Amino acid sequence: MTKWLEKPFIYEINTAVWLTDLSFRFDKPITLNNIPNEVIDELADLNIDVIWLMGVWTRSNAVRESALNYMHEYRPVLHDLTEEDVIGSAYAIGGYQVDERLGGREGLAKFRKRIKSHGLMLILDFVPNHVSVDHPIIKERSACMVLGTEEQHNENPGVFFPTEGKNGKTIYVGHGRDPYFPGWIDTAQLNAFSPDYRSAAKHTLLDIASQCDGVRCDMAMLMVNDVFANTWGRFLQNATPPQVDFWKEIIPAVKARHSNFKFIAEVYWNMEYTLLQHGFDMTYDKTLYDRILQADIKHLRDHLLAPLSYQNRQVRFIENHDEPRAASSIGLEKKRAAATLICTVPGAVLLHDGQFSGRRIKLPVQIKRQPFETYNRALAGFYKRLLAETRDPIYQHGTWRLLDLKPAAEFMETHHNLLVYGWQHADQFRLIAINLTGIWSQGIINLGEWMKIFDDRWVLHDALSNTYRFHFHDNDVVADDGLYIELEPYQSMILRFGVTGKSKK
Repeated sequence: MTKWLEKPFIYEINTAVWLTDLSFRFDKPITLNNIPNEVIDELADLNIDVIWLMGVWTRSNAVRESALNYMHEYRPVLHDLTEEDVIGSAYAIGGYQVDERLGGREGLAKFRKRIKSHGLMLILDFVPNHVSVDHPIIKERSACMVLGTEEQHNENPGVFFPTEGKNGKTIYVGHGRDPYFPGWIDTAQLNAFSPDYRSAAKHTLLDIASQCDGVRCDMAMLMVNDVFANTWGRFLQNATPPQVDFWKEIIPAVKARHSNFKFIAEVYWNMEYTLLQHGFDMTYDKTLYDRILQADIKHLRDHLLAPLSYQNRQVRFIENHDEPRAASSIGLEKKRAAATLICTVPGAVLLHDGQFSGRRIKLPVQIKRQPFETYNRALAGFYKRLLAETRDPIYQHGTWRLLDLKPAAEFMETHHNLLVYGWQHADQFRLIAINLTGIWSQGIINLGEWMKIFDDRWVLHDALSNTYRFHFHDNDVVADDGLYIELEPYQSMILRFGVTGKSKK
């Protein structure tokens, strides 16, 4: 049985867009049922562990009709956009059945079996806080929804919408929302306090767990008692939170049947630790992402001083479908250093289809086709070397340590621009040095306890450039004075230690 690694590499694919691209590539309709063998082999060759098929669930007619009203917003991304390209939001789910246009449940099962034969696992989406405005649950089990009154609808027309209830009677349902923004008009809000909805959520997740190895839970913090009460409390007739928080009830119920199933939380507002306490296996590390964008080295370093028990459960990323493409937001030069960082610190890694080739255009989740963009072969080659390096067992089983630096010379402060850390496993070592700034920077690294292990001449070989960077003959000097390091703007190095022979003492 395929098992989750300590440091999994997750690869996000926008399913509808990917299948559209494959259909053009092979000049025939491609679904999850008939993906060519060479494509499966290509996925396996990426040196990843988990595939996240984003957006496989059924998109309803109402959601598509809503999306068609915003074609003017999608056209700058896809200049030759047609109505056929618009399929509706992947996150206003019309039903937790795999969309038949993508291959249906049978196609998903076939795809999962095929990637599993290559040692790859599969995760899917779960949206806990809302469904589409025409989801059957609204009419059939309205107690699952946030319901208002006609008066509340009249006073807050953007918060509630009228729809037909079970007996043909008009009911007023909240639009899905977070407390800081208007509601998403193609969605209907589920009630985190409702016992009926909690029962339905368990049933849905148990079915999802039978089809994949984990879920990425959209905006997971919105279901926490305090957040939900802050968002909806003034509208609910019974706003008293249940004694047990939503996730603390839901996650154990699913894991009791599927113990290896992983829950990953998309989470913001510095609530990562809270969601881990509520049962999630991993949470998004938005803090790391923001500090990479800002090149805030001091606070990046502070962030990496967090206990490893916390860091190991963070999901590091520099792009995903919610964020701008890294080639655009970070830039191609800095992107290499940022990618090296997220792939070589503790924690899971989230990579995005198109990230390796340097795509710049962020796609709306309502369309199924993407524009042509030039393939960046140099960047793709860099990622191939980087991910080949991270297959080494040292990143799964090794001990990680953030290292201290001091100035390379008096009055020189550029060492503050550098992040340096290392991995050790048995007699294997890695030294990673990263410069996320546009300033040529130098520093002296304190290798500390590591130096006691060496009693030989040794070489540092850069896995990213395939060159030898340093060759030392006097281990004692390095132990006493530290290791000098110098990096160009936006440069990163992954240095392997190699022994060349006994030193003279």
